[in-house]
Amino acid sequence: MSAPSRTAARPAALPETVQTYLAGLAAAGSAGLLAGAFAFQHLGGLAPCEMCIWQRWPHALAILLGALLLVPALRGLRAIRALGALAMLAGTGVALLHTGVERGWWEGPTECASSMGAGLSTDDLLAAIQNAPLVRCDEVAWSLAGLSMASWNGIFSLILAGLWIASLKRA
Repeated sequence: MSAPSRTAARPAALPETVQTYLAGLAAAGSAGLLAGAFAFQHLGGLAPCEMCIWQRWPHALAILLGALLLVPALRGLRAIRALGALAMLAGTGVALLHTGVERGWWEGPTECASSMGAGLSTDDLLAAIQNAPLVRCDEVAWSLAGLSMASWNGIFSLILAGLWIASLKRA
């Protein structure tokens, strides 16, 4: 009768090619989401609000990180994949923040509301109105199955974060 092993079982390691594939898939997902956002904006005529713009930056970073993994000398760097995971977790957070603003769970940032104050001259008030953003962060411009674009972005960003995290398993 042999004694039980005192070392904990290690999770199955992924080959570097699978790690790179998962990270590349996540980066491609970000590219698809970003392309979709630009299509809604430029082809569908849906102008983005300030928070919509914020949600694009983590995807842009993930695409850049995915491109870095195309360089053979950089493929083994876990830091790139870890940054991809952090970018998508941040993207999920921004999407959740935006969803909360849309649903009235909390107030949005000042960039999303009118900042016109009392005491403006008529000319200054007119200039402020004409230069004010046309899109408010607390209004849903488009939805599918009761979820706004921000909500869908949060769901997909979380899935992409999962792919980046899965790509971190050591070879």
